[in-house]
Amino acid sequence: MPPARPLRADAQRNRDRLLEVAVRAFSQDGPDVTLEAIAKEAGVGIGTLYRHFPTREALVEAVYRNELARLCDAASELLEVKPPDQALRDWMDHFVDYMATKHGMADALRAVVASGGNPYAHSRDRLIGTIGTLLQAGAGAGSVRSDVRPDDVLASLSGVSLTTSAPERREQARRLLDLLMDGLRYRAANGA
Repeated sequence: MPPARPLRADAQRNRDRLLEVAVRAFSQDGPDVTLEAIAKEAGVGIGTLYRHFPTREALVEAVYRNELARLCDAASELLEVKPPDQALRDWMDHFVDYMATKHGMADALRAVVASGGNPYAHSRDRLIGTIGTLLQAGAGAGSVRSDVRPDDVLASLSGVSLTTSAPERREQARRLLDLLMDGLRYRAANGA
């Protein structure tokens, strides 16, 4: 099968706009939002939506994968402009936002799974790889412990996200992430 041709610039803009509108719609309005409403808010016709995403499930899965890619891509962007420990801490905020979006999309994601899709197929591996990159950068700079496993950080971040998923708990999430970072820095600061 020949490789897929890149989308024309206008088609890519339409696709990006559909994903942007859909993530907000699925997160805030839930599974009852219509595809017609998403297309209208994105400023495209329903035919354009279906050309990019032939089914509702395909749109939900693409939205989820796009959010995961944005989260993982943020790590390298942060490492380019911040010290590694600050990049890690800022990325943790992105992770909490990602989990809140995923929580808001729970019903839509369940529908994808029920239809035989698996939007989570590579999520854990991508997240572990991204966290590993951030930890290695921090350990290399001497600002983060070198004995921390990425899967332990992922479990910790997931716990923080699950217990502080409500918007009114966002300040508590920040405090818990600061505590987690203090633990990640402890031995690095003490030379152990």
